[in-house]
Amino acid sequence: MARPPRSALESPATVAAASDTPVLELRGITKRFPGVLANDHVDLDLRRGEVHALLGENGAGKSTLMNILYGLYRPDEGEILLNGKPAEFTSPHGAIAAGIGMVHQHFMLIPVMTVAENIVLASEPRRNGVLLDTAAAERRVRELAEQFSFHIDPHARVQDITVGQQQRVEILKALYRRADILILDEPTAVLTPQEAVELFEILRRLVADGMSVIFISHKLNEVLDIADRITVLRRGRKIDTIPREGATEAGLARMMVGREVLFRVDKQATTPGGRLLQVDDLHVRDERGLETVRGVSFDVRAGEIVAIAGVDGNGQTQLIDAITGLQKPDSGHVVVAGEDLTGGSAHSFLEHGVGHIPEDRHRRGLVLEFTLAENLVLHDYAKEPYATRGFLHPKRIVEAARGLLKEFDVRGGTPETRASALSGGNQQKVVVAREVARDPKVLIAAQPTRGLDVGAIEFVHRRLVEERNEGRAVLLVSLELDEVLSLADRILVIYEGQIVGQYDPSVSEEELGIAMTGGAREAVA
Repeated sequence: MARPPRSALESPATVAAASDTPVLELRGITKRFPGVLANDHVDLDLRRGEVHALLGENGAGKSTLMNILYGLYRPDEGEILLNGKPAEFTSPHGAIAAGIGMVHQHFMLIPVMTVAENIVLASEPRRNGVLLDTAAAERRVRELAEQFSFHIDPHARVQDITVGQQQRVEILKALYRRADILILDEPTAVLTPQEAVELFEILRRLVADGMSVIFISHKLNEVLDIADRITVLRRGRKIDTIPREGATEAGLARMMVGREVLFRVDKQATTPGGRLLQVDDLHVRDERGLETVRGVSFDVRAGEIVAIAGVDGNGQTQLIDAITGLQKPDSGHVVVAGEDLTGGSAHSFLEHGVGHIPEDRHRRGLVLEFTLAENLVLHDYAKEPYATRGFLHPKRIVEAARGLLKEFDVRGGTPETRASALSGGNQQKVVVAREVARDPKVLIAAQPTRGLDVGAIEFVHRRLVEERNEGRAVLLVSLELDEVLSLADRILVIYEGQIVGQYDPSVSEEELGIAMTGGAREAVA
């Protein structure tokens, strides 16, 4: 039988009386992988009832450090102290038993199972000690959700709920197992701004009840909003731990990357050329048969970046799928460089000069069990110089990959490294490198900086502007308003599957936000 959450056992007054003695200490943690020193004698401490943010570039060692704490990796050197006593975790089971819960960047849920089944998995209530007591499981999950004001249906299947709700399921799993320490790895990377606000409200309630949270993020504004203290890692080493008071985004960025970072890209005015992408009266349905793209029309010209802004779930995914050949539209036309490709295959779109940075790098961007070299030639492996008359040239593939990994600053691996071994941000750099290196006429960039650190974001933004300056048509689809306003030459707002407004990049965030929620509609030619 699962234990009740600690908040049911301790009052806030008890928690407030707790001392500043750390509930958790990591001392001199060192972890080596072949050719990589992931953690280099890292120290970290966590106090009762605080949010301690862990910052660093992609590949800085943040996730490795937390995977050691959670029992997924064994440290080569160093020790872990839990409530002042040495602790050693050889598996997540041991960490969970010690009161440590972790919500991974990519959720560990079983889509076909219900919310309740996922939460109680491996700790199921039993009838007569044998049979799963489904009613008891659903009752306990409902009580726990109500206690923490989580609005979620225990009967719902995970595959049918939103990403934000899936994250709440992961948090409830930790609470169900009575976690005192909660590790959140990039918790807002896949959330809308409103879902991120709701998550922070949840975290504040948990912290008020005495939970301690380690918050891994790349979003500096969020760290300054939620954290009590901030530790910065750079290339596996701890740079410093500082209080939130007095910290600034510019100062944190400088600590992370070791130099000044430009938060807005330096973009000169451009004169667009001919239309390279034309979308005319496009209608697309989702997998449920519901029309999610309803009569969308727009164009993107050579030498311009057009951004589509909108709240997640307003037809962006189906629109991208239709203009990259991943899904056939019900009606309408997609024209690339004067050629109608409507209904063509993804391969056909690639061959006609469409590059695609997908919003989900795991499902659409990479084959995780392939090497980096293999992933970088996924589109062109059968062509010269990588193949001749059906025979591959592995050395040429590896050499080309080595150059791209260096050019795009991909860290944590060599051409022979499997893609699954890289951090999420470095995986994203591999996708960007492959698509940009193909010299496309049209580049579709969907959430291109999701999960990237400030330095990598600056790099990707600069490359997108370079593509635009070299005469490509760039279509940016992003949930990040800062990114949209920084990069776009024109901004289109999508709401309920329709383009409801076109704006100049000088538009205010407030005006864009109103349009994104359906508060203002205007005809778009």
